[in-house]
Amino acid sequence: MTIKAEDVKKLRDTTGAGFMDCKDALTKSGGDVNKAMAILKERGLKIAAKKASRTANKGMICSYVHHDSRIGVLVEVNCETDFVARTEDFQKFAKDLALQIASVSPKYLKKEDAPKDLSEEEIKQLCLFEQPFVKDPSLTIKDYLTNVIAKIGENIVIRRFTRYQLGEEV
Repeated sequence: MTIKAEDVKKLRDTTGAGFMDCKDALTKSGGDVNKAMAILKERGLKIAAKKASRTANKGMICSYVHHDSRIGVLVEVNCETDFVARTEDFQKFAKDLALQIASVSPKYLKKEDAPKDLSEEEIKQLCLFEQPFVKDPSLTIKDYLTNVIAKIGENIVIRRFTRYQLGEEV
């Protein structure tokens, strides 16, 4: 089966994966885009798992202040090298996280950090990793992180965040 360059480009634009990875996934799936996306997701999970043990102590602290100056966020996102911290993909990820935190107001980073007596629904609302991404609700923040790790090729860690809202008690 011949895979068209335009199909590879569409898949690449959708997933952010490399050209050859998209072509291979389309070839393995017989041209089925949904199956190719599943193949790429599985490959991304494997890549992220391999990189999880690597030290991530570079990165950036990203800030977001809402247009009316009533909400502000600081989030620390770490990676392995300063080079990656300066890339557009990494900086976009950090900004997206700050926007997510401002918009959805999580209280905990991971469900392991939350009290054990929360229901599954409360965990999805209160834990950043479990929340649907505001720009693409088909992804959770954990999935988005995995995709960015697979694309960039380095371990990325969301270390901590703080959200301020004017008049809100701490």
